[in-house]
Amino acid sequence: MANASQKKKRRAVMLGVGLDSDGHKRVTTGPNFALVGGSEETHEGMTEKAFKINEKLKSRGKELHEVSHEEFDDIAQEVGLKRVEPRPKQD
Repeated sequence: MANASQKKKRRAVMLGVGLDSDGHKRVTTGPNFALVGGSEETHEGMTEKAFKINEKLKSRGKELHEVSHEEFDDIAQEVGLKRVEPRPKQD
């Protein structure tokens, strides 16, 4: 039985889904990300962004599970990702 004082290791994962396609199936995984789908160009862009985010995290001395949502948003913007707000519901 696990000792109550042992802490569960927190984990965070980035998931990228490319919605366009050129007929090829693409999957790229890393220690904290999984990227699926997309055309060659889309998948390559997602891969580049995932690596850049990890470089930024490393330069800050942090792992993905250690950053707040706000800090992750800042890092994502630094590598060229943009937050898209959901459209308001229409009646």
